[in-house]
Amino acid sequence: MADPPTRLDEMLVRLKAMKFRITPQRLAILKILASSEDHPSVERIYEQVKENFATTSLATIYKTVMLLKQLHEVLELGFPDGSNRYDGNKPYPHPHIVCIKCNQIMDPDLGSTAKLVEEAAQKTGYKIMDHRLDFFGICPKCQKKE
Repeated sequence: MADPPTRLDEMLVRLKAMKFRITPQRLAILKILASSEDHPSVERIYEQVKENFATTSLATIYKTVMLLKQLHEVLELGFPDGSNRYDGNKPYPHPHIVCIKCNQIMDPDLGSTAKLVEEAAQKTGYKIMDHRLDFFGICPKCQKKE
């Protein structure tokens, strides 16, 4: 996991450089995304922001997250059920492990995927522009429940 204060500063610098306002609500969203290890959904971010800013709308959260996505400051993880989760701490392609029972997502500390990307490009002739590597299983907490 990247250092949350450093990651927050990186996002703030980028937004300020692009002349976007840093409202208290937007700052709260950035803090959540910079420090979250659990890859929150927009709805989860909304619930957390509402604790301190009761009048914040879900639309505000969506707009901010989509802006960050466009600026490549957040990584969107889409799933077949139509749900999306967001990683603002590591906004670049990296492996994830997803629990099929509780939907927890974590970033495993694995060796570089660069070799895998390079091999895929060499064997197929494709110019790899992006990639996603997800592992699905049952987390230790859910295993104990079984």
